Amino acid sequence: MSTDIHGADIYTAAERTGIGKDDILDFSSNINPLGIPHSVKNAAIKSIVHSNRYPDINSRELKKSISAAENVSEDWIFPSNGAAEAIFRIAFFLRPSKGLVTAPTFSEYENALKASGTNVDYYFLKEEYDFKMQDDIFNKIKDGVDIIFLCNPNNPTGQLIERATTEKIVHVCREKGIHVVIDECFLDFSEHKQMYSMTDFLHKYDNLIILKAFTKIYAIPGMRLGYCMSSNERVIEGLNLCGPPWNVSSIAQAAGTAALSEVGYIEKTVEYVSAQRKYLFDELNAIGVKTYSSNANYILFRIADTLRDIDLKEELLKRGILIRSCSNYKGLDLSYYRIAVKTYEENRLLIMALREIAGIK
Repeated sequence: MSTDIHGADIYTAAERTGIGKDDILDFSSNINPLGIPHSVKNAAIKSIVHSNRYPDINSRELKKSISAAENVSEDWIFPSNGAAEAIFRIAFFLRPSKGLVTAPTFSEYENALKASGTNVDYYFLKEEYDFKMQDDIFNKIKDGVDIIFLCNPNNPTGQLIERATTEKIVHVCREKGIHVVIDECFLDFSEHKQMYSMTDFLHKYDNLIILKAFTKIYAIPGMRLGYCMSSNERVIEGLNLCGPPWNVSSIAQAAGTAALSEVGYIEKTVEYVSAQRKYLFDELNAIGVKTYSSNANYILFRIADTLRDIDLKEELLKRGILIRSCSNYKGLDLSYYRIAVKTYEENRLLIMALREIAGIK
């Protein structure tokens, strides 16, 4: 059985430890610490009564809500069973010969490309620059590349790409006939979302595809709901054709529509996550681990030399806390870990456990 490909595997952790799934404190999953909005819960529950009929194959109400929220045409929207489904559909529809991904980054870009028969090249983000993208990425954008996947903010590093750089990449790629997929699934957690989002550029670049998800910001990963946007209607039509119909359930459609009607929830989330992220940074730095600045609801850190002989994930799991080992990310090793930003009380419990493991009173 394959394990530890992603975070959030509380099921394997529960099997191994005997701790109940509800009792594991999961820092490996980057979900909004404020939890599911009441309106979203109520909409999902209410929609269950209609589970005796097929969902709307065109997700009409959901598309209308996304269109209004993103200020884009409904024809530019493809709702998906989580962002991961959209990633695979993009790869299988476009069938690129060669793709470029950054490293480290979300593994499903590479997985989808390889599954579709694509050769994958890598642009390695360097630790000496805190894993921030540098201008030398343009050396990788060359003839023969058909598609580029970018994550903004990047997972697991939390680093943002400046919009001027992103637009330059998209512009250069358009001249070379390269599609650019930008994953903005965690951008709603950033204090300066509008300074980095490329949604406003969809009308200008038909080689641009933007990924979004309800999973993280509205805390509904179990409902599997995402979407992608492109002004290239050939792409949207192709995504609809290269997978099974009814890919978004009635429950997910209702939940997503309700989520986009929420007022103030994202602003409250950003304020709370920002404060708790600072708390975690301060405490982690006091323990002596190496942290990297983040603009998302997670933090990448590297353990200090004094902890190198400790399997930190295993030690924390003994205490009922699950974190994400980043050893299977390209460009990282066993000394790197990622933690989510959770509630103050949960964050405090993590810090207490880390201090105990490090022998700090």
